[in-house]
Amino acid sequence: MRYKQPVSALVVIHTPKLDVLLLERAKHPGYWQSVTGSAELGETLADTARREVFEETGIDASRYTLDDWKRSSVWEIFLEWRFRYAPGVTHNEEHIFSLCVPDGIPIAISPAEHRAFMWLPWRQAAEKCFSYTNRDTILELPHRFAHSTG
Repeated sequence: MRYKQPVSALVVIHTPKLDVLLLERAKHPGYWQSVTGSAELGETLADTARREVFEETGIDASRYTLDDWKRSSVWEIFLEWRFRYAPGVTHNEEHIFSLCVPDGIPIAISPAEHRAFMWLPWRQAAEKCFSYTNRDTILELPHRFAHSTG
């Protein structure tokens, strides 16, 4: 078995008005989140972010500006998902990115990973996230992109 790397990218996809795309996990109804995924061996974090965005939404992130926040957080991997990692691995380092896309961009979710998607204004999106790191990142959007909010 190939184990997942305990290093991942979180990508908050948003519009210029700061509407945020959220995805509902297929195996966990009610768990809403931004795009996230583990780095593959030898892959840069930016490449991980672009790959995960495409796999989870169908968006070609290379057509837009991927903003690396140059920040990460470490969190404990849920017990139910630890089997995906090497024995003894209990924490993951998540690197933060954002991607501004136009209003109305088509979304094609992967049914194996997600059951639904929605766009919400940033405050509502933050409230809906099950992950505190995802929530906190969304709450920072207006400060990072103040020029975009009008």
